[in-house]
Amino acid sequence: MNQAQNNKLQLELVEAAEFGGRRPKGFARKVLLGTALAWALFQLWVASPVPFSLGIGVFNDTEVRSIHLAFAIFLAYLSFPRRKVIAHDIPYIDWLLAFAAAICAIYLFLFYEALADRSGAPTSWDVIVAILGLLLLLEATRRALGWPLMVIGVCFLGYTFAGPWLPDLLAHKGASLARVASHQWLSTEGVFGVAVGVSAGFVFLFVLFGSLLEQAGGGHYFIRVAYALVGHRRGGPAKAAVLASGLTGMVSGSSIANVVTTGTFTIPLMKRVGFSAEKSGAIEVAASTNGQIMPPVMGAAAFLMVEYLNISYLEVIKHAFLPAVLSYIGLMYLVHLEAIKAGMQAEKRIRAVTVKQRLLGWGLTLSGVSCFLFLAYWLLTTLSSLFGSYSFYANAGLILLFYGLLIYCEVRCGLRAREQQSAKTMTVTTALLGGLHFLLPILVLVWCLIMLRLSPATAVFYSICLMIVIQLTQEGLRALYQGNSAIHGFRQGFDALIVGLENGARNMIGIGVATATAGIVVGTVSLTGIGQVMGELVETLSLGSVFLMLLLTALICMILGMGLPTTANYIVVSTLMAPVIVQLSAAHGLDIPLVAVHMFVFYFGILADDTPPVGLAAYAAAGISNGDPIRTGLQSFYYDIRTAILPFMFIFNTNLLLIGIDGPFELLMVVIQGVTAMLLFVSATQGWLLVRNRLWETLVLLLLVFSLFRPDFLQGYLFPAKLWQPVQDVESYIDSLPTEAKVRLQLEVEDIEGLMSTREILFAKPASSAGGYLESLGFITEPDGDTLRVIDIGFLSAAEQAGLMAGFDHRITGYYSQGDQPHRGWFLIPPLLLLGGILWLQYHRGKLQEQTTSGV
Repeated sequence: MNQAQNNKLQLELVEAAEFGGRRPKGFARKVLLGTALAWALFQLWVASPVPFSLGIGVFNDTEVRSIHLAFAIFLAYLSFPRRKVIAHDIPYIDWLLAFAAAICAIYLFLFYEALADRSGAPTSWDVIVAILGLLLLLEATRRALGWPLMVIGVCFLGYTFAGPWLPDLLAHKGASLARVASHQWLSTEGVFGVAVGVSAGFVFLFVLFGSLLEQAGGGHYFIRVAYALVGHRRGGPAKAAVLASGLTGMVSGSSIANVVTTGTFTIPLMKRVGFSAEKSGAIEVAASTNGQIMPPVMGAAAFLMVEYLNISYLEVIKHAFLPAVLSYIGLMYLVHLEAIKAGMQAEKRIRAVTVKQRLLGWGLTLSGVSCFLFLAYWLLTTLSSLFGSYSFYANAGLILLFYGLLIYCEVRCGLRAREQQSAKTMTVTTALLGGLHFLLPILVLVWCLIMLRLSPATAVFYSICLMIVIQLTQEGLRALYQGNSAIHGFRQGFDALIVGLENGARNMIGIGVATATAGIVVGTVSLTGIGQVMGELVETLSLGSVFLMLLLTALICMILGMGLPTTANYIVVSTLMAPVIVQLSAAHGLDIPLVAVHMFVFYFGILADDTPPVGLAAYAAAGISNGDPIRTGLQSFYYDIRTAILPFMFIFNTNLLLIGIDGPFELLMVVIQGVTAMLLFVSATQGWLLVRNRLWETLVLLLLVFSLFRPDFLQGYLFPAKLWQPVQDVESYIDSLPTEAKVRLQLEVEDIEGLMSTREILFAKPASSAGGYLESLGFITEPDGDTLRVIDIGFLSAAEQAGLMAGFDHRITGYYSQGDQPHRGWFLIPPLLLLGGILWLQYHRGKLQEQTTSGV
């Protein structure tokens, strides 16, 4: 087998992970195509305002979830064979399983009212359908996603039944078969819960949007722009891979799809300039994996966070933005250092460009794009004020006018023809302007989300509508502007639209069944209380150390996330591990925002995509690079250490999530700190700053990284943020606090073995002081020397929720007041001076090495 055939086979196997291994013909092909198109059109229908305007075809959330899963599980059995092979035939047994699974899934839609009337009292037929549905769902998950998620689902179902026979730490009272079946399949607590709801409401539309954008040529446009920007520089193809994967990841819902989309082009180019097969694949994997943390889509996890945290979509994007950008800046610098260490040189372009010409070109391009965006903004706001309730149609007409003008300018300026230029001759202006219309749907999405404050589903629906128009008309308009017949172009656009809709639906098969199976985990947690068990387990193993607690949680998240797509990954880790961090951090007196906790578990769940031995993205990249998958995974995980440190930093320094920023100056300072710390961390792990580091320099750089990411650490050490006070004045102190303040109490707590330990517990200030603030928190106390002895704990009170139980010897020994601290900016001066010293030493060492080399 020659190299071309080998690459083709490997790419087919990689694509099979996303689309399924079946490529049937004839009637089976028509059924697959028709079902995929019907699924896509159904999702567009329920997302559009048309059903509500016409009063027909309106479905409630549960009905949509039922139909959504029926499509996904039906296509799963038809698209994915029993074994991972490329096949053309669909056996009769798979047709039977597909129809049986679809009927079980759509059962909730067909008998919605009857099931609602007998809620909690399922009939024998209900139980049979539920059991069959769960079994078929697990098999569909195995086919579409492999063994990991299926095994997780089976283990959690097994845990539900095995509760009475488990050790004390894991034991629970268990549940009957009928109750489990009803809870998991016939209610919205399990399979058809929030996870499938988000998949049906948001995720499908964003995956479809990305598929249409890719099919129309948007993915190629992003790669071309990235390559024009950095492709000619030192290690240029690798830098282009990072940039292109970041741009693609903004709208992609899968790190594997990101690897296949951009890696097919970038990995061979990286190998050509000198990167090894493993490093080429690892760079693409790291870039594509990090694409899942990049707003605005974040692998569709952003919309799950909206549901789970009950905050706005814009809040999620704001908190996720800076860490994602820091991660990509770090990866770009890492690639640059790898190129320097390998002795790579920048590629000379055929057409020499002076610095003055380059600056002029950049200035004209950026100013032109800025003027275009400003003009578009002014016209849209003006039309909205002039046309009132008809502004939607006026704005839509204006956007279509812009689209037509951009295609006209592209044709008249010959930009389309110049797309075929090599990287040596392509300019940034040519690359950027030769496809600028692909940015219009993204701008519509951002406009609807930020300016109009529409829901994510409605915003992406309008973006998809514009994308469909572009897909249908762009080739026809090009032909028309060139004076040729447009019929062939419009026909070509229609065919491409069908392919885009089909690919979007088939991309969703794995995500659809994965979110449903992840719902089993959610249902098990609500049925058995395993979340509390996980908290106790981590607390026991961490030995009271906050750092060990976070490290164990990160490790468990990576294990749980292996082999899972982004959405299912986030559902599993956030359901199981986020409450653990919340519970244990509160027990240690830490006030960690909930969004920081969810971002922490999300980051480490995503890192499972490149973590051996299951890292699917690493296998996809190795299939393209012909490298070893395990070595590729290990190398990409090493590259992603820079991403792994970010969660540990923003857990304690929430400024990195743009929380608690008081003004533009502080925002600028946080950004500079973050960028500098990330660059220094990459330099430390790569062993290179200006020249090769000495060991002590690497250690000092790591210390500087910690000081820049956590300036509050030295600040708190020298000037404590909390000052201990005796308990006698606690009531007056709480009364002096503002309404939304937190109260930090120190207690001596007795455990079940009769041992006493000191704990700091953080409480929100009670809204009422009737009977005393402590009593409002749930503490019934009496004086006992210098302490307050707790004689009872209020039922469902804040004290009970903090893990304190009545009947034990608990004592409130004191409280902590806020200490005066100088601004943390003062504590950045020593690290920056130390950094300056290292730069000075390395600069002179580099000069000496140059002189020695030139002398030789």
